[in-house]
Amino acid sequence: MTTLHIIDDDEAIRDALGWLFQSRSVPVAGWPSAESFLEGWRPDTAGCLLLDIRMAGMSGLELFDRLLARGCRMPVIFLTGHGDVPIAVSALKKGARDFVEKPFNDNELVDRVIEALAFDAEQREREAGQAGVAARLATLTQRERQVMELVVAGRLNKVIADELGISMRTVEVHRSHVFEKMRVKTAVELTRLLAATP
Repeated sequence: MTTLHIIDDDEAIRDALGWLFQSRSVPVAGWPSAESFLEGWRPDTAGCLLLDIRMAGMSGLELFDRLLARGCRMPVIFLTGHGDVPIAVSALKKGARDFVEKPFNDNELVDRVIEALAFDAEQREREAGQAGVAARLATLTQRERQVMELVVAGRLNKVIADELGISMRTVEVHRSHVFEKMRVKTAVELTRLLAATP
């Protein structure tokens, strides 16, 4: 499971939230300020942010904007206790996952965070798979790509040979290389693999 990053300038709230999530076996990292999290954030930082909207120094909303500008796609759940619902709604429109008003129901908050952590893990797994497919595609020669595109289009080897002006045996060799490099056994598997990659 990935980590919940609690960002709140109130140490008592940070500690209470940390205890709550640890009691449900959710890994937690506490951050005393938006600035400290921003300094420690890396593009491969995984998990979910539980972020107080109002903090001394940089606000939670400002941190969210800066993270978006850096390409961060971790789910963010805002905590608000200051009648900041319009601000939280604005954050939702920018891509925040959720917001929770203080005082909150402990179980509901934990459930929302667990859902956000699962979403982040699924998103990262999907991106890793897509990167793997892209890396495999990069190993194909230009001719193998041409053959692959025609195979995916449903063309038979004889038709591919005629369209590309090569022998049917050469098509079979290229097709075999494509399947091997793409780690598939059939044209249907290849089509599904490519369809799942944007």
